[in-house]
Amino acid sequence: MGGELAGKVAVITGAASGIGRAAAELFVKEGAKVVLADIDAQHGEELAAQLGAAAAFRRTDVADAAQVQALVDFAVAHHGGLHIMFNNAGISGAMHDRFLDDDLKDFQRVIGINLFGVMTGSQCAARHMARNGGGSIVNNASIAGVLPGHALMSYRASKAAVILFSKSIAIDLAEYGIRVNCLAPGHIRTPLTSFGGPGLSPEQAERVKAAVSPVFDSNQPLKRHGRPEDVAQAALFLASDRAAQVTGILMPVDGGITAGDPVNHLAEILKARNQALAG
Repeated sequence: MGGELAGKVAVITGAASGIGRAAAELFVKEGAKVVLADIDAQHGEELAAQLGAAAAFRRTDVADAAQVQALVDFAVAHHGGLHIMFNNAGISGAMHDRFLDDDLKDFQRVIGINLFGVMTGSQCAARHMARNGGGSIVNNASIAGVLPGHALMSYRASKAAVILFSKSIAIDLAEYGIRVNCLAPGHIRTPLTSFGGPGLSPEQAERVKAAVSPVFDSNQPLKRHGRPEDVAQAALFLASDRAAQVTGILMPVDGGITAGDPVNHLAEILKARNQALAG
């Protein structure tokens, strides 16, 4: 057992799978008491049972402000306080490869979960923290909120908004001893980013994974495949007292994608030049 979060109480949204699940397992290992929130009650309850007395589950739709307030109230009542809020829940929305083909029918749901859920989670947690000596809020965004690109416009817009919101409330809440930071995961292997889709057999899912992995790697300088545990470790740092002087930052966990283009264009230009002269 570790002790980075000993004596701390944390709420983690979207905790039934992926990054949220990895964070829940790590936070408990590091001594925290956690409340897991998700709309997936089956897997959320199973995880809470697996983690033991340090964990409790509460079904929560983060797009509903009343449910988010009830979640925070439950954490305070069940574990005696709230020191860490990890607003992790998110959805990608419908997959359209071009904006002109996007009917935007899922816009309200994407914004409701990805942005409004983060805003209400931050506000409900901060109101308690402000009265009780401060705390740490960690919001999960995405490199899609940093880098322009094709498709998923509602998702990109929501994540970009989360980043600016997080920086803004870091300034606004600092006087209460509340730190606010933001994560920007890159190509992390989770159900949200698998591109497998429902109804695939295990064999089909593996074939899809093998097919898309090289595409994922193409714009990532560090070719190692990112895992939910990588993001959980970053969340742990920002949540812990080791980050006591850290607030208002965006921390990419992306294998270097946001650092710049991994293609050596100068080498490509010189290669083309030499080929032209040789011809």
